[in-house]
Amino acid sequence: MTTLEKPEWQELGGGVKRRIIADGEMLMQVEVHFQPGAEGYMHSHPHEQTTFVVYGGGTYTIVDKAYEMKAGDMILVPSGLMHGFLAKQGEETLLLDTFSPPRKDFRK
Repeated sequence: MTTLEKPEWQELGGGVKRRIIADGEMLMQVEVHFQPGAEGYMHSHPHEQTTFVVYGGGTYTIVDKAYEMKAGDMILVPSGLMHGFLAKQGEETLLLDTFSPPRKDFRK
């Protein structure tokens, strides 16, 4: 995939979808779109992750601490910590997630 190619969205259910927009040897970037009020449930993985709010906003929870996020905000999720996101009601949200190393489980 070149940096200009954008594959089709992968529906995850519950008003959440994602697509890989950059997939390198040591880094992966993924757009994650949330319908208003949609939830990315608590989970963990061994990858380090940053999340940047492109538009919209919501509540990002890491372990037991909640952070209110809006467009332009970024958060770092260390490897192995439980985390999740709840989009605000009334507006769509787009997140840009960056993973290192890449999420092989996201590749088709």
